Amino acid sequence: MSEGRVIFVVIERLRSRRGLAGALAAVALSLCACASIEPQGEPPAQAAAPAPPPRPAAIETKPSPEHARMSALFDGDYKDPPAERYLNDVLAKLARADEHPGEPYRVTILNSPIVNAFALPPRELFVTRGLLALANDGSEVAAVMAHEIAHLTARHAARREEEEKRAAVITQAASVVQDKKKSEEVEASAQRTIATFSRQQELEADQIGIRTVARAGYDPYGAARFLSALGRSSTMRGALIGQNAGPERPDILATHPSTPERVSLARAAARQIGAPGVGTRDRNAYLSAIDGLAFGDPPSEGMARGRKFLHARLGLVFMAPDGFTLENASKAALGVSADGDEALRLDSVKAPAGMSLEAYMGSDWIEGVDPATIETLDVNGVPAAIASAKAGDWSFRLAILRFDPGELVRLIYAARKPSAETEKRFREALASFRRASPEDLRALRPQRLDVVTAKPGDTVDSIADKMATGEPKAELFRLINGLEAGAGVETGERYKIVEAP
Repeated sequence: MSEGRVIFVVIERLRSRRGLAGALAAVALSLCACASIEPQGEPPAQAAAPAPPPRPAAIETKPSPEHARMSALFDGDYKDPPAERYLNDVLAKLARADEHPGEPYRVTILNSPIVNAFALPPRELFVTRGLLALANDGSEVAAVMAHEIAHLTARHAARREEEEKRAAVITQAASVVQDKKKSEEVEASAQRTIATFSRQQELEADQIGIRTVARAGYDPYGAARFLSALGRSSTMRGALIGQNAGPERPDILATHPSTPERVSLARAAARQIGAPGVGTRDRNAYLSAIDGLAFGDPPSEGMARGRKFLHARLGLVFMAPDGFTLENASKAALGVSADGDEALRLDSVKAPAGMSLEAYMGSDWIEGVDPATIETLDVNGVPAAIASAKAGDWSFRLAILRFDPGELVRLIYAARKPSAETEKRFREALASFRRASPEDLRALRPQRLDVVTAKPGDTVDSIADKMATGEPKAELFRLINGLEAGAGVETGERYKIVEAP
């Protein structure tokens, strides 16, 4: 797939948000999401931002090739012995309580702020630190891990592969014996069948996991609480990047059931086991285990505060247009307008040796570039080139800037309905690029979770005001602490906040 097609698909997926309500969906937690903008094809360079104090080193073991591949997809392993010990203890309890008892799985924490988890044979369990930040007690994280293990014990991957092969055979046969339109209808029907099959597997894994955590002594209602928090996280993310879908309006092709449906079924399964209050939540031990956990992306990969993006290694500052909010994505900063009709992508690549900006702009890095529109200019002392391109229903305005001799910064600005106003917003975004000042770089501080105890007189707002995040702080505080709207804090109870050392 060409780079231009990749950009188009990424923007379209941002707008449609397929599968946003699925458990363990890759959703950003932080309201001030950080963004990765490291050059493709090489490891990230060391940033100028201060590094957080390391936690105690964990015992090193040689990872399997599959472990190494999955770790690379999620920004590497995150070494946190207290959290690892806690999670492995939970896995040992789950192994003893499993419908098919065996050796316990071993956990790997992935250094990613997104919410995700998965299990791999023979007995490896991966969770992101973003998921740990969202979970609020041991029963919630136990439910997540039991759910992932259930996918393996129920052979869901193998059964899905068989279903996909069957659908592929039907689609291929239809393309041979029927006209194109009918063939496309058959293919769409097969895709819906696979999506329904996947949703059924998610519900089955939920049910197996809830039974397992209950036998292990955990609160079976933890699964419903985590799924509820996941739905709120998805909704918050959608509001931030201006997309209209929500957990109550799932895409029909989403591979997971809608969050309200899963929460309802999870609660029903828990009620079959016992009334609320059965089993342990193990909240205090869990909070102690994740106290000090890194939150968000490291500043070395850039940080976004609303519309503003800063990158320490590249030494740049960028401001998205009004109505945009930047969010974290792999190897890029992405943003979508409030109406979903405009989007942008910001990334960086190694500069080809001896190639001018005009030559690079006219190369095959993105398809559809109109050579007649290529022009060079100076943006606040930074050499740049701009051009126009077209792909499908989208029109693109492109910019390449040379902040560093060996690296290029690329801005792709997409508009479904190009106009004088969209051109003005592109030009304003382009003009916002500047070299970062020492004051800008000092603001790039790493963030961590800190567990605090509510004192008499404390409120949601008074504790949230201590957080080193963008606005709205209270909403993020409620999200990461599982507090519903209108609920207050309790004196003596412990809560997570986000701090920058």
